Amino acid sequence: MNILDVIIIGGGPAGLNAAVVLARSRRSVLVFDTGRQRNLLSKGMHNYLTRDNILPADFLKLAHKEIRKYGVNFSRREIVSAKKLRTNIFRVTEKKGNEHFAKKLLIATGLKDNIPSLAGIKPLYGKSVFHCPYCDGWEVKDKKIGVYAKNRNSYELALSLKTWSKNISFYTDGKNYLGPVEKKLFRTKNIHVYTEKIQRLESKNGQLAQIIFQDGKKQPCDALFISHGYEQQSSIASDLGCTMNRQGVVNTNRLGQTNIPGLYVAGDVSKDMHFVVVAAAEGAKAGVSINKELQAEDTWKNE
Repeated sequence: MNILDVIIIGGGPAGLNAAVVLARSRRSVLVFDTGRQRNLLSKGMHNYLTRDNILPADFLKLAHKEIRKYGVNFSRREIVSAKKLRTNIFRVTEKKGNEHFAKKLLIATGLKDNIPSLAGIKPLYGKSVFHCPYCDGWEVKDKKIGVYAKNRNSYELALSLKTWSKNISFYTDGKNYLGPVEKKLFRTKNIHVYTEKIQRLESKNGQLAQIIFQDGKKQPCDALFISHGYEQQSSIASDLGCTMNRQGVVNTNRLGQTNIPGLYVAGDVSKDMHFVVVAAAEGAKAGVSINKELQAEDTWKNE
């Protein structure tokens, strides 16, 4: 049985940055990734110095070139389960049944956004429909910006978007859940609330143009921010017994360690600030921590 130092599930910025740190520490590393990164539909990454506006796919190409330089093994096969054996070795199993073993396991599979069931929204996601104002607010500054919040009270998102544009509207798609305090605050901030049911989003040249209500009325809108929640890309962390917080992300310490010894989690899957640069940093920290843990175990074995 070939036992690697580390297996990493997830090849986004967190997993790949951890792989670089570990490979440069002369550890045997195998990365599994299915290519379903959360931001692949984005027109460009932001808030990452020297990488502003790079396409996510191009960023990953550069990353793969770097990890190959250090001897990291990479696989596109999907891992469907993982188990910690009595020997403290982790066993991961591919969808096709192949098994792999490692002393440490890092999960960096990330999150996926819940896209509302709204006609016309999917082709616009990542182009003029977004979830993060820090990632895409600059690109739509001073435009007509809407916040779609049918199932969640997202008045804080609407208020924050006033930083990027004075023209903010709030769409509840038939719901009427705003309280008196929130309504008053919206009036004060000149944020118009539309509670009418929405029929569909209308686009022009691939960009959002207006919102069509069921009664036939139309409201111009250049960009729409959604607040519909997110979920784990993979259930492996919870299946292994990781504790989760109320937002549905894995609880870790500042170095990515979970409540399961030898199991680490990094990136969006464990944190609530969803920047690529933050995910990469979390991966780097986890990589250092994993290597130090392996060093301590090597020292103990040699005594």
